[in-house]
Amino acid sequence: MKRRDFLASGVSAGAWAAGWRLPRWSAARIRFGYAAITWGGNDHQAIDDIAALGFRGIQLRQSAVATWGERPAELKALLAERRLALVALSSGVVTPESLAQHVRHARFVRDVGGLYLQVLDERPRGRDPVPDDYRRMGRLLTELGRRTADLGIPLGYHNHMGNLGQAPDEVARVLDAADPRFVQLELDTAHYQQAGGDPAEAVRQYAGRLLFLHVKDLDPSNRFVELGHGKVDFKAVFAALDGIGFDGWAVVELDSVPDAARTPRESGAIARRYLEALRRWNDAS
Repeated sequence: MKRRDFLASGVSAGAWAAGWRLPRWSAARIRFGYAAITWGGNDHQAIDDIAALGFRGIQLRQSAVATWGERPAELKALLAERRLALVALSSGVVTPESLAQHVRHARFVRDVGGLYLQVLDERPRGRDPVPDDYRRMGRLLTELGRRTADLGIPLGYHNHMGNLGQAPDEVARVLDAADPRFVQLELDTAHYQQAGGDPAEAVRQYAGRLLFLHVKDLDPSNRFVELGHGKVDFKAVFAALDGIGFDGWAVVELDSVPDAARTPRESGAIARRYLEALRRWNDAS
């Protein structure tokens, strides 16, 4: 994503200049955020902890809409105070019946000054997907993406285990069926690898359609773990991002803390230390 597209998607030039981005690599310009999912709906604490850890972006879930849905200006002010950009809102599963709800969520993201709306799809129950499933989902995502684009909020399609877009060829079929003007990919490194794919190769394959990423790790038993504690080859992922000149956000995600002795903030600190060791970290870049 180019700088002008990032600015156009909702972050002001002043916010950009103020440093709402994390570090600048050799060829890629990557800003790191952290997902609030680890805090289990305690979004106030997540905001405080993620800001304290030095991340400059956050991904929130529908719990944030429940809390601030009628008061988006309050959340916008809170995030500005913590110097956090709302990178994305996890909006849930797309169905014909849920389109209006997703559009409301996109309007909320816009009103908070955020960037993207993230959505999932559903896998058919009791049978394997057929071509019509991909065509229908592609049309549905395109219609939603067209509506969110009217609000200035790009739509990110999230590959995910257990959903229609699970294996790499299934992700490709969904995206091929959707209009690239309105539907882009939010690549989740752990889910893509768990489904048999190579996330670094996915970065290269979808270079022109990569909206943002979930930087997520999983161990050999396919349990989600802190960055560096699993088997995802992040050196290869970041090398691929360098190779395509990626300019955008990577959101660290951990569904829950794998060790009950740790807190979400402590898991976040592990992620930050791992990223610092992997690449130079410069808050001012």
